[in-house]
Amino acid sequence: MSVSVEVMADEAPFQFLHSEVIEYIYKSADSGEVENGRNITKLENMGLRVGQGLIERLTKDTARFKDELDIMKFICKDFWTCVFKKQIDNLRTNHQGIYVLQDNKFRLLSHLSAGKQYLEHAPKYLAFTCGLVRGALSNLGVKSIVTAEVSVMPACKMHII
Repeated sequence: MSVSVEVMADEAPFQFLHSEVIEYIYKSADSGEVENGRNITKLENMGLRVGQGLIERLTKDTARFKDELDIMKFICKDFWTCVFKKQIDNLRTNHQGIYVLQDNKFRLLSHLSAGKQYLEHAPKYLAFTCGLVRGALSNLGVKSIVTAEVSVMPACKMHII
């Protein structure tokens, strides 16, 4: 029982901080910034910088990756576990540089209701994570575009091109 309480206590500050950062950015923005997506860009850029720093610390004692697929496996297992306390549920690739990472119970969406009415709010809760992944990949030498898709809460898919 103490292990699950520790994990929950560990998650709560991160989820709270994430929600508060989103609220702060959206409340301090002009109405024009909300409409043209500047807030999403701000959140993504914050994630980018955090991802760059985090991946440096995680990979300082690891051997070089042999290829891009090896890097993606590291992101799905070690990186995702470090940030979200679980591995990605599914990794798919077309072996031509496009990857899809699926998390069936994404922690940053789990506090929102599973109803369809909250789907419109999902992008602002995913922008930081898209930046996080893009930042990690950029420091590993992989140029990428990371987008997220939610069709059923709290599951999400990250598309990496």
